[in-house]
Amino acid sequence: MKKTVLLTGATGFIGSQLVKKLVNRNYQVIILKRSFSDTKRIENCLSQITAYDIDRCNIEKPFHDFGKIDAVVHTATAAGYHQESVIEIFEANTAFPLNLLKAAKDFHVKTFINTDTYINKSNIIYQGLGSYSLSKKHFQQWGEQISLTHQIEFVNIRLEYVFGGGDDRDRLIPYAIEQFLSNASELKLTSGEQQRDFIHVEDVVSAYYLLLEKESDPSRYYQEYEVGTGKAISLQKLIETLKELTQVQTELKFGALPQRPGEIMFSQADTKAIEEIGWYPSKSLMERLRQTIEGEQKLKETAG
Repeated sequence: MKKTVLLTGATGFIGSQLVKKLVNRNYQVIILKRSFSDTKRIENCLSQITAYDIDRCNIEKPFHDFGKIDAVVHTATAAGYHQESVIEIFEANTAFPLNLLKAAKDFHVKTFINTDTYINKSNIIYQGLGSYSLSKKHFQQWGEQISLTHQIEFVNIRLEYVFGGGDDRDRLIPYAIEQFLSNASELKLTSGEQQRDFIHVEDVVSAYYLLLEKESDPSRYYQEYEVGTGKAISLQKLIETLKELTQVQTELKFGALPQRPGEIMFSQADTKAIEEIGWYPSKSLMERLRQTIEGEQKLKETAG
């Protein structure tokens, strides 16, 4: 029987890839977006989904219209990269998903999947993105409380450093690849000592899909999964690898830029829980970096 999923963040990097996956797997997909959202990433499947402009309708409208929605997947976020105010970040990351979770509970949706971040693995708020970190943490805590009180399955997916083709141009990996493909003379960076667990967006999407497909466990209303490779490498090693793969002479100036205040120096996923449902990265990090470079080369050639 076809499942119906309501998705936020469908025009974003991760959400758009998930929309395509679910449409290809014959899901009925409903998305919540803003009337001015750029739908370029999902333009090829817009005719196969139902879209609601959340700034023009009540949040409960899709629930009324469809009667039965099996799951809500929340991937929308505001990190503060675009100069959003504290209030805008709170509204996007705490108030909006809390209202959505309430609607899901009231309309007896079985599962609510929330997208969380590796920067919230500790009890220390990440200074570099303080408002974002705090707002995400608050919603996760609300989600846990509501799931246990009202018996709705709340699945918290804590993502490590996600990358892949089609990512925003100001993110580290696409930015570095763009500089290398343009044969830039130099690339200014921080010390590069920070270690991250880099996971490709296709593997992330497969994790969401497996969690949507798995049978519910009524004894575990709140569940948490960390999604990454389970192996961290330094940013310095990552950048050096990208330079080697692109075969350029760009000078890497590590230490030319300051670290963010309170920088997280190490993050690595504990993949035990997600592996228990049969999820593993399908390719190595090296293969994924090559794939991403090839994708960026094709984009550059098309644009040129």
